[in-house]
Amino acid sequence: MCIWLDAQHKVIAAEEPFRGTLTQTSVYPREIVKAALRLNAAAVIFAHNHPSGLAEPSRADELLTRDLANALAMVEVKVLDHFVVAGSHTVSFAERGLL
Repeated sequence: MCIWLDAQHKVIAAEEPFRGTLTQTSVYPREIVKAALRLNAAAVIFAHNHPSGLAEPSRADELLTRDLANALAMVEVKVLDHFVVAGSHTVSFAERGLL
């Protein structure tokens, strides 16, 4: 999920740009940047689920988030957080210092 925000951090849109399988999803930074520009967003909050029931971010989650943040920074869009949700458990990248 991408929750797109304006400069005052008010929600512009919430979108599900990609849908995956039980174990993985392909996410394309170029498409995320295009969405940010289309919506004239100033910031974004990412979220995705872990069907395994474990909310712990994987190394792949960390690398993708870094890549997305770097791509969006080039167009002045800030990544405020990335949540991993598993059942009733949620992990925040911002709280963990991963952003």
